[in-house]
Amino acid sequence: MRSGGASVSLLRVAAIAIMVALAGCAAPRSRVATPPPEPMADAIQRGPASWYGEPHHGRRTASGEIYDMHQLTAAHPTLPFGTRVLVTNLKNDRSVEVRINDRGPHVAGRIIDVSYAAAQKLDALSRGSFPAWIRVLSVPPR
Repeated sequence: MRSGGASVSLLRVAAIAIMVALAGCAAPRSRVATPPPEPMADAIQRGPASWYGEPHHGRRTASGEIYDMHQLTAAHPTLPFGTRVLVTNLKNDRSVEVRINDRGPHVAGRIIDVSYAAAQKLDALSRGSFPAWIRVLSVPPR
């Protein structure tokens, strides 16, 4: 009778081990969203740029700030708010440093919308858009 009792105990131990193993496999795994990659300082982007002014002056930007067309700010589709970039007008080689505080441009193909003040410094007010390159100077800490 002893050998029969031992095999029942062995079966119980094996059954418990299998249930524990299966329970571990069946547990749902939480998915942690991976953050988007941080833009690297010195990253360069080239393409058409534009500016925005009076119709948006005094309105809230995507960052929550009030847009002031007289400040050196800009809208970019993906750079984190607070990122500082150097924008260069390729028609005249004038450059200005701006801070990203809004999302845009909302015209396909454009890489950045600068404020009225930045467009003045870039001598780009007479045209709706201008060829430019932008270089990331600094990205705010997360």
